[in-house]
Amino acid sequence: MKHKIFVNGIKCYAYHGCLPEEGRIGGHYIVDIELHTDFSSAAANDTLSDTIDYVDVNRIVTEEMAVRSKLIEHVGQRISNRIQNELKGITALKVKITKLCPPINGDVDSVAIQIEF
Repeated sequence: MKHKIFVNGIKCYAYHGCLPEEGRIGGHYIVDIELHTDFSSAAANDTLSDTIDYVDVNRIVTEEMAVRSKLIEHVGQRISNRIQNELKGITALKVKITKLCPPINGDVDSVAIQIEF
């Protein structure tokens, strides 16, 4: 049986980007996390400790998004590393970071990166 947990639409205001203005002004980001795990025990026993707590996922994302980086690729890798190191029972992971209204001299709604483990 395959089990997946999704924590979608984590909204963050952060200061990532290569331009100095991005470090001062900041911008809006959305982070989506997909975790593959086995939560059979939690489903049977209704016990939070038998699954992955969404609160922990949100905490890791917001803490890493608060650390300025030039590239969202770098932030995504940090988030992926921490989730893998701090949360148990993950067999696969997707981290997607979407940067809204990027300053790229064009009419672009968003750019995004996705890391899969």
